[in-house]
Amino acid sequence: MPTIPSRADADPRYTWNLADIFPTDEDWQAAYAAAQRSPEKLRSYEGKLSDAKTLLEFLRYSDELSVVLDRLGNYAQRKADEDTRSAAYQEMSALFLNLAIETSRAAAFSTPEILSIPDETLEGFFREEPALSQYRLLIDRVLRQRSHVLSPEGEALLAAAGQLGQSPDDIFSYLNDADMRFADVLDSEGVTHAVTHGSFSALLQSPDRTLRRAAFESLYSVYGQFRNTSAALLSAQMKQLQFFADARRYGSALEASLDENEVPAEIYHSLITAVRDGFPAMHRYVSLRKRLLGLDELHFYDLYTPIVAGQDIQVSYDEAWETALEALAPLGEDYLSLLREGRENRWIDVYENQGKRSGAYSASVYGVHPYVLLNYTGKLDDMFTLVHEMGHSLHSCLSNRTQPVTYAHYVIFVAEVASTCNEALLMRHLLSKTNDPERRAYLINHFLEQFRTTLYRQTLFAEFELWCSEQIRTGQALTAESLSARYAELCREYYGEEIVLDEQIALEWARIPHFYYDFYVYQYATGFSAAVALSERILREGEPAVRDYLAFLSGGSSKDPVSLLRGAGVDMSSPEPVRSALRQFSDLVDELEQLTKTK
Repeated sequence: MPTIPSRADADPRYTWNLADIFPTDEDWQAAYAAAQRSPEKLRSYEGKLSDAKTLLEFLRYSDELSVVLDRLGNYAQRKADEDTRSAAYQEMSALFLNLAIETSRAAAFSTPEILSIPDETLEGFFREEPALSQYRLLIDRVLRQRSHVLSPEGEALLAAAGQLGQSPDDIFSYLNDADMRFADVLDSEGVTHAVTHGSFSALLQSPDRTLRRAAFESLYSVYGQFRNTSAALLSAQMKQLQFFADARRYGSALEASLDENEVPAEIYHSLITAVRDGFPAMHRYVSLRKRLLGLDELHFYDLYTPIVAGQDIQVSYDEAWETALEALAPLGEDYLSLLREGRENRWIDVYENQGKRSGAYSASVYGVHPYVLLNYTGKLDDMFTLVHEMGHSLHSCLSNRTQPVTYAHYVIFVAEVASTCNEALLMRHLLSKTNDPERRAYLINHFLEQFRTTLYRQTLFAEFELWCSEQIRTGQALTAESLSARYAELCREYYGEEIVLDEQIALEWARIPHFYYDFYVYQYATGFSAAVALSERILREGEPAVRDYLAFLSGGSSKDPVSLLRGAGVDMSSPEPVRSALRQFSDLVDELEQLTKTK
């Protein structure tokens, strides 16, 4: 059984270099001590923003402070993620969070004060201080929130409540990543395997069904023991979202969340409707999976294993990089150069170690570079995860280098587009390299799994999250029983009658961290649909499409997200990108059926 190393034993070549943010913990402490004076300085502007010069000074200081807080938060949180059991870095993260909340509370006066300035006076400010023009879009965005902004006292109270609002996510993270332990399991040969957050996905991909089932039961037995705690946490998350939505006079938590990013709520509902229309293709795929695996009963622990025998592709980290650079070559040499910079300059924390945060992510640090967390195990999925997270990173890198800090951060609606576009380009590259029916069938199945897990599964999550929110909005209770019953019902609807509804899968909601990210998951599905369209345009049109795409990646939040995507060639205000992706999914199912019809 492979031994998971401690953090101290990890090879530095495959760990990220946080010294690019702060050389030492002591440097962080010094910067933190200096930043503790920032709330007082922010408060010194209170009551004075009705003057053009002072307003400009305040906005510039806010930008400077955001860079400082970005670095403080990233260093503390990345350190904490290296080993979630570390009390020292948990404390450092808590100190940063307290400071962030205190600065937010101290600046709470600014939005009401700006809103109190008459429009004609603001226009005079732009003439009086031409440098204010950099902030015109920022100010316009403040003005469009006029009906949802409270008095200075109300804004200060909501800022103070921010720490309470963060608590469900914090508690879930400690419970899930630091406290939960899963029993080791035996495969069909009697070999012992450790079940961890990092290994679970790989175990479910194993061709050994005994191992898949054992891992599935080991993991969910622990979640079953904590189901009431998990339900209370998810209920608390939904209640805090509804509290803030009510306080800001929104009709629902969904409306509040999407309006913040200038995304119409209709896009969320349209996604669910379109995907539900695509259920027949998914049910056909599930039936095909059952047949190709030769099973009398298909279970949820059978959904991730490859269905083409003899094609278990192992990809080392170095090999993954070679293939990624080939696959992403259509994006141009400047893009490839940034990819190489990230690899060579240790932006990436590659392998699992004891206590390391599970999963994968990319974190942007303005003025430094992004950081990527992986838990690389050598599966084909891990190569896709690598290009996915580097897609995020280059999106951040290009926006940070092109936009002032005011508009560098892109909103989450477009956050998954660059990452998933990279995945689509990688898959098209792999398919272009083979005519072997077995290999092609394997890759097509992998592509179908991307559709299943990103477009269908994330929409299932989105529909479940919306249901949870509506239960709270209408005064209903969220219990382990009601959550599990609804989740099981959705699994049946999305996957159809050809799969056994394992009782354990009804608890899957308890292990999804994105349910604590405030209506985040739907954007995986919309982003996937946009990315498929963009990747096809890049391969079809070449340089003009690449030029538009790189402009999109460099756009940050300089326009609303729907307009940014429209500039790249995709109109997400229409359901057509989602429908087009679903048609491609159906066509791929057709091709896989033809390739395997003699099986």
